[in-house]
Amino acid sequence: MIKSLFNNATYTSRWIVLMIDLSLSMQAFFFAYLIRFNFSLEFGPHDFLQQLPLVGLVSLVGFVAVGSFKGIVRHTGTKDAINVFWASTIVAAILFAIALVTRNYGVTSIYSIPLSIISIHYLLNIVVLIASRFIFKYLFDKIASNYKKPKNVLIYGAGDSGLLTYTALGNSSNSKYKVVGFLDDSRLKIGKQFNRIKIYDPNSIDEVFIKKHDIQEIIVSIQNIKPFELFGRVDSLTALSATIKMVPPVQQWIDGELNAGQIKDVRIEDLLDRTPIKIDNPVMRKELDDRVILVTGAAGSIGSEIASQISKYNYKHLILLDQAESDLYDLQQSFLRKEVQNFSVELADIRNEDRIRSVFNTYEIDLIFHAAAYKHVPLMENNPYEAVRVNVYGSSLLMKFAISHKVQKFIMVSTDKAVNPTNVMGATKRVAEMYANCLNVQGKTKFVTTRFGNVLGSNGSVIPLFKRQIENGGPLTVTHKDITRFFMTIPEACRLVLEAGVMGNGGEIYVFDMGESVKIFDLAKKMIHLSGRRYPEDIDIHISGLRPGEKLYEELLSTEENTIPTYNEKILIARTENMNMDEIKSKIENLVDELNIDHIEIVKKIKGIVPEYRSNNSEYEILDGKEVKVKTLKIS
Repeated sequence: MIKSLFNNATYTSRWIVLMIDLSLSMQAFFFAYLIRFNFSLEFGPHDFLQQLPLVGLVSLVGFVAVGSFKGIVRHTGTKDAINVFWASTIVAAILFAIALVTRNYGVTSIYSIPLSIISIHYLLNIVVLIASRFIFKYLFDKIASNYKKPKNVLIYGAGDSGLLTYTALGNSSNSKYKVVGFLDDSRLKIGKQFNRIKIYDPNSIDEVFIKKHDIQEIIVSIQNIKPFELFGRVDSLTALSATIKMVPPVQQWIDGELNAGQIKDVRIEDLLDRTPIKIDNPVMRKELDDRVILVTGAAGSIGSEIASQISKYNYKHLILLDQAESDLYDLQQSFLRKEVQNFSVELADIRNEDRIRSVFNTYEIDLIFHAAAYKHVPLMENNPYEAVRVNVYGSSLLMKFAISHKVQKFIMVSTDKAVNPTNVMGATKRVAEMYANCLNVQGKTKFVTTRFGNVLGSNGSVIPLFKRQIENGGPLTVTHKDITRFFMTIPEACRLVLEAGVMGNGGEIYVFDMGESVKIFDLAKKMIHLSGRRYPEDIDIHISGLRPGEKLYEELLSTEENTIPTYNEKILIARTENMNMDEIKSKIENLVDELNIDHIEIVKKIKGIVPEYRSNNSEYEILDGKEVKVKTLKIS
């Protein structure tokens, strides 16, 4: 019943708190007399009783001046204690002033309180008022939690975030935690203590340690860390019997402060999307401010993030163009909710010349970020006609209009699959890159290409696929046990697209430092572990075989001998061979002008344009002089 009363009670009125503080202050005055006179009543009760109203009045002035009674007692913290200190100091200062004035002017007054009494009262006031608050807070926590045994937890991370997590757990009244120790990878911290709590090496934590200290939860509190590095650290803990929980990224903290209620079970999204994105780049601001900017493919995962980051700048007008009606509508509503200014939505297909002409005639476009493309490898392998129509013809149409309307810069979003392509999708993106280079010398428009690998959480990414398969009970499907891919978060990739785009002078192909490639089979196992399942007992992994056009290892040309560095260490310029521009341009225009539905004929023309294009696990290997049998991939 008492617990129910505490849980359902409203916060105590601040005026009641003020009355209690006044009562405690006057009681402290009585004890000051007792202490001064060695706990005897020989101090003259008559003088004490006449001085007591003065102490009460002065205390009222001090408490009201500082507002020390306004804090919520059950949530008392350091700031409340500081307020009590200053209120008590004001009370003591006023009493000292009254005592000194009456004595200096030779006035014999009962209000001339002995200075020793005032000093003792000052110290007692601070101790009693602060202690009373923390005692009430402690009792409230005990009763509200029904005296449940606290959860023993470890905090992974002894940096600023870990210490803030420790404080948040200590201030939590709904859930009781006892921090047994910190974990940290820094050799300088291991073995030391914080607030008498030891910092351990994460590699020393095993099941024996967990059982010995009855650890129920391990709370990961690490900020500013690469996604897959955090992924690996958390994965190493999943074999332990303790529950793994995660502190959200600092940008998601409520009003910049963390509370225990924000600490949640680990989700794959929390691990993979934690790279902080800084968009306040003076160079970008100069290039994007007061510009009319067109983003194609704006409803896609990449295009929408590019548009979102551009919306933080002082552009003149932002045009969001896509043919996906529902997704474009969702993006529009999202921008309206965020109160984004000066933008318009254009539902259009980049293959429709009349529609694209209308868009260019309507707006005086300064910059184009071209993210519209077909990118699913297996689908494009079976549909080369559509791949050429969108990735080559659609792109070339935009480029021609950009030149005729004197657009300042055209930034094309390409892919690592355009490097030594083994599939139709990558090859068509490479053709579009080459066409951009050919046009770069024909007008005032500067054509810049940006090229990067897979992005986490994008449409068609392996992460959402694995999540759905885990939810359905498995198995997870991996095309090859040794297949690897580069990964980058969508916000980071798009920030680099913006930076590379504005730094380009035309004709460059920018590649991004994607870090280390990731083995997809290992990624699948980690995701199974993070879901609380075991591999292969609970969920197995099925090797389905390489899909048509797929290769084991993607390439980015990010090695030193093939790239030139820029001022941003994550952005490099690819060294490319000189081309016969007129010949290449003629072949590309012939490809799109005389496009027919014969798959073999289309791919043959593409190979004539991109000599390094060698088909892999595909029916088009015959064009490379190989006799192969390829199993048709059924897509449901």
